[in-house]
Amino acid sequence: MPNLVLVGCQWGDEGKGRVTDLLAQRARVVVRFQGGPNAGHTLIVDDQEFVLHTVPSGILYADTLCVVGNGVVVDPEQLLSELDALEAAGHDVGPTRIKISDRAVAIMPYHRLLDGKGERERGRGRIGTTGRGIGPSYEDKVARSAVRMGDLLHPARLRTRLESNLPDLRRRLGTDGVDVDMMELMRLGRAWGERLREHIVDTAAVIHERMVHGDSVLFEGAQGTMLDIDHGTYPFVTSSNTVAGNACVGAGVGPTDIDAVLGVVKAYTTRVGEGPFPSELDGPIAAQLQKAGGEFGSTTGRPRRCGWFDAVIARRSAALNGLTGLVLTKLDVLSGLDEIQVATGYRIFDQPVLHFPCCVDELARCEPHHDVLPGWHEDITDVREFEDLPEAARAYVDRLEQLVGVPIRMISVGPRREQIIIRSDPFTGRGSA
Repeated sequence: MPNLVLVGCQWGDEGKGRVTDLLAQRARVVVRFQGGPNAGHTLIVDDQEFVLHTVPSGILYADTLCVVGNGVVVDPEQLLSELDALEAAGHDVGPTRIKISDRAVAIMPYHRLLDGKGERERGRGRIGTTGRGIGPSYEDKVARSAVRMGDLLHPARLRTRLESNLPDLRRRLGTDGVDVDMMELMRLGRAWGERLREHIVDTAAVIHERMVHGDSVLFEGAQGTMLDIDHGTYPFVTSSNTVAGNACVGAGVGPTDIDAVLGVVKAYTTRVGEGPFPSELDGPIAAQLQKAGGEFGSTTGRPRRCGWFDAVIARRSAALNGLTGLVLTKLDVLSGLDEIQVATGYRIFDQPVLHFPCCVDELARCEPHHDVLPGWHEDITDVREFEDLPEAARAYVDRLEQLVGVPIRMISVGPRREQIIIRSDPFTGRGSA
């Protein structure tokens, strides 16, 4: 069975969670391979809303194994809260349903303190983090001083790790470090370890075993390509690699284990936090998109900045991820506009920009060139076949496909699981698109 990587191709919030939920009907294993609880996936199934920050979206299918890979940074408190909420809603979240890598880094309480202190000290140059401790936990990973999830199962190992970290932590935190108490950290770590003991395993071995038995694996990315630590709009990025190539590193599989890469884009563009945004809108249309699209962060509740679809970013993402197909989400949000614009290229001082800028100050100077297309006013939320969309909506999809150079295999026309148009098989590419 084919194995597929699913990634976001803008600045995150593209709707990957509901796409993963849909594709998980065919995958026997869903693996989250990077990021932390700074990402949030909102799923609406049978009038129930679930917001997942760490648990893979496939948890809503009883026969799907969900794996939190070694590339994820895990907040044990947040994870346990999610598991409790899912269990209360009647979903099985036992150790046969969800497994957590013993090599994943644990987000400790002091990581959130470091995150907040860092943002305050940056002042006007702040990045706009969620304050969840993601960056500092990845810093500890690279510095080889992190507490890993496997350490929670061994109190002596946990104590040794904490004792070696605390002097430097208190120095870095200063007066903010008064809450870094060794006994409290040990109490928390041991409690987390006891509750998660049966879940924490060598997940790479589990994934390999399932692939050997022919199970299809869906690798679920968090955030979006433009937030990648190497390839995004640095420094206004997340602290992990969000591109498809990191699925191999963050899950413990080889490149030859991947059969397809599916990218998710909104029919327009949004961004949370600071940083340049060439196609950003201001005024009534931005407000209309924000309201119609419910553009508020599922993790922080922060309003998302809105703009036209940016084909420059989408083309860059297609190349970086090696996309074999696209999913276009929230096409329904554009209903009601007389005309719709698409950013097709950039210029600086009237000179065309031939390559995507490396530096954010250069990107901030980019003026987008827009194509203008006719809009439509029909309600498309009940449409299930591409041919039944309004002519202007079909023309818009065709133009995006032409500009990005990747077939659009699925189109979302609403937030619910069934509000989807499938043009061709996302796993195999079969069918017409």
